Formats: sequence, C-alpha cells, structure tokens
Amino acid sequence: MTAPRRTPRRVPRWSDFTPLISLHRPDLNPTRRRLAQALTIEDLRRIARRRSPRAVFDYTDGAAAAEISLARARTLFADLQFNPSVLRDVAQVDTSTSILGTRSEQPFAFAPTGFTRLMHHEGERAVARVAQRYGVPYALSTMGTTSIEDVAAAAPQARKWFQLYVWRDRAAAEDLMARAHAAGFEALILTVDVPVAGPRLRDIRNGFSIPPKLKAKTVGNAILHPAWWVNLLTTDPLTFASLSSWDSTIGEMIDTLFDPTMTDDDLAWLRSAWDGPLVIKGIQTVDDARRVVEAGADAVIVSNHGGRQLDRAPVPLRLLPDVVQELQGRAEVWLDTGIMSGADIVAALALGADAALVGRAYLYGLMAGGERGVERAADILTSDVRRTMQLLGVQKIAELGPQHVTLP
Repeated sequence: MTAPRRTPRRVPRWSDFTPLISLHRPDLNPTRRRLAQALTIEDLRRIARRRSPRAVFDYTDGAAAAEISLARARTLFADLQFNPSVLRDVAQVDTSTSILGTRSEQPFAFAPTGFTRLMHHEGERAVARVAQRYGVPYALSTMGTTSIEDVAAAAPQARKWFQLYVWRDRAAAEDLMARAHAAGFEALILTVDVPVAGPRLRDIRNGFSIPPKLKAKTVGNAILHPAWWVNLLTTDPLTFASLSSWDSTIGEMIDTLFDPTMTDDDLAWLRSAWDGPLVIKGIQTVDDARRVVEAGADAVIVSNHGGRQLDRAPVPLRLLPDVVQELQGRAEVWLDTGIMSGADIVAALALGADAALVGRAYLYGLMAGGERGVERAADILTSDVRRTMQLLGVQKIAELGPQHVTLP
C-alpha cells in the first residue's frame, strides 16, 4: 500500500502575515463601542439591563402576572416558518409603504410608551428625532414624559401621532386632543385595553413609583447605576404630557385617573372632538375590530398591550389574519406586541398587517445608548426588514402574502 504523500512545507515570510493582520484605531467613545457590539435587539436588551436600575429595566421589560401573554407572542414569532421563493431579482428592494394614506419609508412605527425619560434622560425627543431621520411615524403617549409641544419642536418634520387614554375628566382629554392638533399631530390613537391596570408584578415587587424613589430594597441596585441617577437629577424635572405630577405607583395612578366606564357610545364623542385619522389600539377579538370600524375607526391595532394587561390574552399575530379577513380593507390593520426583529415585522406584513408597531425594541436601544441607541435599534430593524424581503424573494411590501408564512 502506497504511503500518503506529505504536504510540502516552508518557512513563512513576513509578507505572508501582513494580509492577516487588521488593526484599527480604537473608538474612544464608550457609547459607540457599546452599540457597535449590538447586532440584534436582544443584544440591545442585554446592554440595557446592565446600564439601567433594575426597577426601570423591569418596567420596560416586564409584562402582566406570569408574563404568559408576552412569552406566547414571542414564541409564535420564533416558531413560524418562512417560505422563500428563489430565483427572484432582489438586487433592489423597496421597504416603503403607505400608512394612513401617507408614505412611510419603513413598514413600522415607533409605538407610544409611557415614562420614556425614565429609561434615558433624552427620552421622547430622541425617539422622535430618530423617527424623523428614518421616515417612520412616532406616537407620543398620554403618559409620556415630554410635552406635546416639546416633541413637536424636537422633530418638526416627523410624522407624529398622539396616543390617548381617556380620563374620567373628559375635559382634560379634549384639551390634550386640541393641543396635539395644534402641534401638528396627524392621527389620534385611542388605547382601549386599559380599563384598569394589569397586574405588573415586577413593578410591585420593585416598589416602582413615579417619580422613582430610593428605598431600602432598591438602594443597593441604585448605587450600581450612578450615571442614570446623575442624568435624572441634572436634567429637566420629569414633566408628563397630561398631568403635572403624581406620587404613587403606576397601577394606582391608572386606576384613579382612567375611565373604566367608556363604551362604544363614547367613540362618537371622540369623533366629534378629533377630525383627523382615528386609530383604536388594543383589539383582541374579530367582533371588536368590526364594531370599532363601524363606529368610525380608520385603523385598528391588534394588540394585547405588549402582554402588560391581561395574561393569557389572545396572541395578536395568531388573530391578525382573521381580523384582516373580517375588515376586508374597510380600515387599516396594524400589529403590536412581541416584535423583536425586522423578520417579525415582515411576518406580520405577510399575514395581512398594513404596518407594525415596535415599542420595547427601541426602548432597549434608548436605555443602551440614548438617541444613538434608538438609531442602532432602527438600523437593526430596517436591515432585518430588507434582508428578510430579499431572502423571501420579494421586491416590495405589497408582494408579501400568506404564502410566505406558515404558522405552527
């Protein structure tokens, strides 16, 4: 049997090493260094967890009760199957779409989130500025920590929507709508799934309140995040879009201020006070979708409030095709809850959504690095959307359809 021939060897020259050596000048900016390491929204989440006080991170990250609703929403996104079509020309991909009759450069919007300046002192202004640069809408929450007028001034060219919770005091709600209209906010989002506060156990266990307080059980964790406290204490005091101050837990605030008696009949009052597009957020049954559209809604958001209200609520992505089928184009259908990637957004669009809303995804970026962190989140999402479309073999959003996704 012939012995195997040995591979010839030689003494390497210095010129053999030089192509293998890649040295770059280190970035001295710690925020840029942190964010450069984030390749996914989950990466931003891990950075946010390290850099934020536990109570603040848990308020953003947590959900209701055993957090089953949120887990189920994310599990369905993870378990669905994409069905790509190959041999398609996808050199040029157009990620733009129409939302409420106006072009959006991306098929998603930044969802309304409460107490945003608690996550990072740059807060809603930072998010609105990133939305302006990326050509996507931004929704300011009633429970935002920057005023309607200041958000409008921070991003004058951004598409801005105002999200409303209805107070027991209807005059206060009418005043907020008038201010939003005067500031150029184009649409009103009415959230209807918070008649009372959901059981957010992480917040209760952390003793989380507005404004935040140092307590015996939280002071140790607070010491680990001095920069967060310095930023909170050396910037403008927290100012809410809809109330001047509050000194209790979030659940107690919701139960005191929000109106649990609101019904379909009150939508007529809302329509009389707001003459722009009306969006209803928190739809969790096909029947409710039909009812609010018959009452005058221009769009519905299939959402269980990010799993933060009723645990074991319907999974929005599962419900989405049925709502789309019921409405038959009479109103736009958007999806919210559980989105952690651009692939999740594309899956929602393929199943019939006209747009998707992302909330936690950009908040993780905000906590990880302020405005630059929100921009990093937007970069990740937009790149994901484009890449997923290319891998599915579609050039335009309108080409996405149920044939591209199989739900388990």
